[in-house]
Amino acid sequence: MIKKLVLVTTLFLGVTSLTAQTVEELKKDQTVKKDSIAAIQGRVDAIQAQIDAIPGWKIGAFGTIGGSISGFNNWFAQEIPNNSAGTIGVTVNAYANLLQEKYFWRNSANVNLAWIKLDDKDNDDDIPVVDDNDFREATDVFNITSLFGYKLTKTLAVSTLAEYRTTILNNFNDPGYLDFGVGITWTPVKDLVVVVHPLNYNFVFSKGSAEYESSLGAKIVADYTRKIGAINFKTNVSAFLSYEDPDYSNWTWTNSFSYTLWKAIGVGFDFGLRGNKQEAFNYVLAQDALLVPPPTMERTLENTDNELQSFWNIGLSYSF
Repeated sequence: MIKKLVLVTTLFLGVTSLTAQTVEELKKDQTVKKDSIAAIQGRVDAIQAQIDAIPGWKIGAFGTIGGSISGFNNWFAQEIPNNSAGTIGVTVNAYANLLQEKYFWRNSANVNLAWIKLDDKDNDDDIPVVDDNDFREATDVFNITSLFGYKLTKTLAVSTLAEYRTTILNNFNDPGYLDFGVGITWTPVKDLVVVVHPLNYNFVFSKGSAEYESSLGAKIVADYTRKIGAINFKTNVSAFLSYEDPDYSNWTWTNSFSYTLWKAIGVGFDFGLRGNKQEAFNYVLAQDALLVPPPTMERTLENTDNELQSFWNIGLSYSF
């Protein structure tokens, strides 16, 4: 009995020792393979940098698709026990850049759209404000820019910029903003573009009773777009500073991230902030017109709060 116990113990220790050696050997082999992969990736990145430095068109795009659909039947723990709900959001960031030795032409587009629905199956009235059988617009952002520059040095260029933004699902060009101006563009690194145009006119288009003012001012834009391995990243700040009235000024900051998990599919996250007092004023003005009796205080641009605007979207992403 004792001999059998000793034999089993010896075999167990031997197997354990062999397993430990095998694991250590595999870990060492794994480390060598990782170092080899890193070296290969370094050479690939170096070749890609050479490709990027070649003059010509550079075209690319990435975006995010987020959404959910749900249905409840006799779920009495919630306020609306019988309902179907859903959200769909789509964000696309695209660019087409012509880079030459003496000049450049950079074009980009940002589109962020979302739809939402909440159908209360017990509500036959289908009040549009709170209940709808169909999807309706929730987020509506459309922005395109075109920047042309003639290089004075490696990092500085005289430039002209046209930027247009509006909504496209609802109230197209109401309002719509068109900035057009001239100045200087600075490109200190490959992926960063900073535009400073002290001479810029901000055209504002609107219809009906909306009260918007176009004005002369300065345009400042900073854009950083980069791809690092499986990560796509873009941040953009666009600001207009009116010379005529600070209340005519506006700014928008948008950010997009995507991480590729498999082939071109991954996860993405987008968010944006905006400050625009003219938009806030016209929105409150429209809300006041619905009140009965109407407000006694006269609504003006000066006495309107410029509340911070924001949006965000998270979901699956696809890189082109």
